[in-house]
Amino acid sequence: MKIIKKTIIVSMITLLLLISSNTLALQTNNIYQEIKEYKKISTINNNKNLDPNTDSQDLDPLLNLKVTVNIREIRALDDIDLIGDPDFYVVVYINDVKQVSPIWYNQRYIKDDWSTQPIDVPDDKEDVKIKIQLWDKNLFIDKKCDINSNVNTSYLDKKDIDIVYNIKTGHWRGDDYNYPDLLSDLSGYGRANGCDDNSIYQNKRDCEIWFDITQDDFDNDGIPYWVEKYVFNTDPDVDNTGWDNDSDGVPIEWEYKWGHVYYYDWWHHKYESIWIYHPFVWEDHANLDIDEDGLQNTEEYLTSQWGSDPHRQDIFLELDQMQISEDKRGANVPDKSLELLQDAFARRNIVIRTDDGCMGGGQKDIPFDPKVEGHELDEIYFKYFLNNDSNYWRRGVFHYAIIAYSLDSISSGFAFSSNINGERLVDCFALGTKTHEYAPLYKHPMWYNIIRRRTFSIEEQRAIIYAGVMMHETGHVLGIFRGNTPGCDNSNEILKYLNYRSCMNYHYTYFLVDYSDGSHGANDFDDWDRIDLTRFQIKYN
Repeated sequence: MKIIKKTIIVSMITLLLLISSNTLALQTNNIYQEIKEYKKISTINNNKNLDPNTDSQDLDPLLNLKVTVNIREIRALDDIDLIGDPDFYVVVYINDVKQVSPIWYNQRYIKDDWSTQPIDVPDDKEDVKIKIQLWDKNLFIDKKCDINSNVNTSYLDKKDIDIVYNIKTGHWRGDDYNYPDLLSDLSGYGRANGCDDNSIYQNKRDCEIWFDITQDDFDNDGIPYWVEKYVFNTDPDVDNTGWDNDSDGVPIEWEYKWGHVYYYDWWHHKYESIWIYHPFVWEDHANLDIDEDGLQNTEEYLTSQWGSDPHRQDIFLELDQMQISEDKRGANVPDKSLELLQDAFARRNIVIRTDDGCMGGGQKDIPFDPKVEGHELDEIYFKYFLNNDSNYWRRGVFHYAIIAYSLDSISSGFAFSSNINGERLVDCFALGTKTHEYAPLYKHPMWYNIIRRRTFSIEEQRAIIYAGVMMHETGHVLGIFRGNTPGCDNSNEILKYLNYRSCMNYHYTYFLVDYSDGSHGANDFDDWDRIDLTRFQIKYN
């Protein structure tokens, strides 16, 4: 009897193992098929037409290979220090060679590029190990900040990111990678976010860091020798920057950067390279919007210089402000407001870039007007946003905000639709500074404002006020309104909608720079799930 039982148990275990193996194989095939058929993108496996001896040869015979890590931007998403702003520095290991950045003292937002010294790597080995750490300098003990999602690791307290950079492809995998799926690397390629472990409302020293990894390249087009020779069949001696041989609207360097993904073959226990875009195969980039943010790939290319990612959601907002009058009427939106706005979206892995003049637009000299009438909004839009060109490329790519002194309305701010050649887009909002400079600051006692905004500083409070109302009006443009969210624009039933902790609720507009996620109890609503980033491109007659 015991022998029979053992035989049955062994048979069951064997059957389970077979089922598991087949399931893994099926999952592998499904993943590959998903990549292959996703939005009908062509795939080209880069293992075709390769020299079988490539692995044992010099991967770039034109030069001695060196790898560099470039830190582009750092942002604190939590309060890192109890008093003042953090003193950030970065530690990078390239094949265990340690390099340390300068210290950025008392800065919450770092936008200075810093690069490691190029590190020699073996020319006959594909993979380079890289580790990136973000630290806050303290008087006694420096503390590490969290830039890791912890999703793909068993170490729940891991804060740094580990990456394997590949010399052949010039791409990387590990704690950061490229993949055309919003549920994979949530923060996007070349961006790491400590909030990805769902610690948005906990102070876990969460930060975001933007980076890039590069290697020496003889022709300086950023495409490695091995890719040019064995995948694209281009000349490694010739700079191909700007080529669009397949006439699909995006150049070779963009398709190279975003067209490669690593796929893990569970059956053979190895990574394979898949090219979902190829510079000599036409893809429908004018209609591809994999991340569903309203920006097609051709528009993602146009905004790539400002950090757009076709596999992570982006919002671009141009902010044009009215001149201050000679008698000092009017005001400008505080710079800190734009940072607070970006913080709120960054925690949710939506990157909002506000053009306040740094992107070739924004900060236009709209002449002072004591009151902007309704019909003037379209005139301002056409002249200052579209530069008097109804076909200007920013329409349908950027949202638009007009910062005026006073609006011809009982409202101090509102979303509105633009009208060009009979086509309307809900892509704009307007704010009047006359109201926002006084009422939100002085309607309530100062102690009330200090408690709710958590700061004594009037300038900090102004920043919160403008950021909150800008996020409120942006929410309307993105599709949150009274008709689908009962607590939205609510000012009378405060107790009923107290749990709706969103800047869309008037009780919180001037005190909170965030939408609600619906987790606060009765009469709360999930704004973050409701927003529609594509809405600003819908045309109305």
